[in-house]
Amino acid sequence: MLFSPLTLGELELPNRLVMAPLTRLRSGEEGVPGPLVVEHYRQRASLGLIVSEGTYPSPAGRSYPGQPGLVTEQQIAAWKKVTDAVHAEGGRIFAQVMHGGRVSHEDITAGHRIVGPSAVAIEGEVRTPTGKKPYPVPHALTTDELPVVMGEIVTASRNAIEAGFDGVELHSANGYLLHEFLAPNSNIRDDSYGGSPENRARFVIETVNAVVAALGASRVGIRISPEHNVQGIAETDLADVRATYEVLLDSIAPLNLAYLSILHHEPSGELVQDLRARFDGTFLVNTGFGVVTTRDEAVALVTDGHADAVVVGRPAIANPDLARRWKESLPLNEPDASTFYGEGAKGYTDYPAYQA
Repeated sequence: MLFSPLTLGELELPNRLVMAPLTRLRSGEEGVPGPLVVEHYRQRASLGLIVSEGTYPSPAGRSYPGQPGLVTEQQIAAWKKVTDAVHAEGGRIFAQVMHGGRVSHEDITAGHRIVGPSAVAIEGEVRTPTGKKPYPVPHALTTDELPVVMGEIVTASRNAIEAGFDGVELHSANGYLLHEFLAPNSNIRDDSYGGSPENRARFVIETVNAVVAALGASRVGIRISPEHNVQGIAETDLADVRATYEVLLDSIAPLNLAYLSILHHEPSGELVQDLRARFDGTFLVNTGFGVVTTRDEAVALVTDGHADAVVVGRPAIANPDLARRWKESLPLNEPDASTFYGEGAKGYTDYPAYQA
C-alpha cells in the first residue's frame, strides 16, 4: 500500500511517501534559493510528494536567517528553477507557506516588528545573525491588521503557483502564527478572534478560505500539530484541544482541500483518527519530532488504514532515493544532525543514492 499510487488534489502520486517540510536555512540573507537548493529538491523527486521548507510570506513573517521567502521577484524566479528541476525528474512539489509570528526577532526580520495574536513572548532565546537573544514581546495584531497579514499569505500562495509549485501547504503547526491563534496560552485576545475555541480558530479558517478562493481547493493543503507543545505553545487541556481542532476541521472540511497533514506522536490514536474522520479527505500523518519514522511504521500506518500517506523527515534528508530503498528494503544512509541547519552542500546534497 505504501508504494501504491494516490490521488491528491489534481495530482497522481506514484507512492504514499511525502517529504516533510524541513527547515534547512540555505537560502542566504536575501532568502533566495540557489543552485544547492535546486539540486537538493531535484534529488528527492522520486518521493510521492515534496513539501518545501517553510517559506515566509512577508519580511515580518521570517523566523530564521537563511530561510527562503515567496515575496520578491528574485525569490519567485529562484523557486521556479527548483520546481522546474523537480518536474523534469517526474516529481511533484508543494510550497509550505509559513508566517513565523512571534517565533522570530527584529534582527532576523531586518527591523520589521514581530507580530502575534497577543503580546505574549516565548520564554527563552532565539538564534539571530548576531547571537542568541531573548524572544521579543510581539505586537498584538489589531482586527484591522489581520486582513493585511491574511493578504500577505494569499499573495505568497499566488507567488508559489507563479513559481511553478503544484500547490501550497498552509503551516498551522509547530508554534508559528496560525498555530499561535489556535493555542489558548499564545492567544489571550478578548475580541472575536480570541477566547472560545470557535474564536481562536477563526483566523485560521478565514485564511484557509481566502487561499482557496485564490488558488482553488485542489491546490491547498494544511498542516496542524495538536498537542505539539513546542516554541512556547501549551495545548495541555485535551477537551479544549478537541473543541478547537474540531471547530477548525468542521469548518474547512466542506472546502475539499487537497489534504490534511497532522503531526502528532500518536498518529493512530483516538484524537488524530477522530479529527481525520471529521476532515474526510486525503489524510497525511507525521509521527513528530521525537522519534524517526521507520519503514515498518510507515507501511503499517497505510496498511492499517490510519493514513493515506506518511510524511517523513530525517530519512528523506539522508536518502534522496528513500522510496526505492524502502520499497526494496535496502540499507539506509544515516542522517548527520550537525548538518541539518546552516550553509553548504555537506549534509544537504552529498548523501549518495544507493549503489549495489
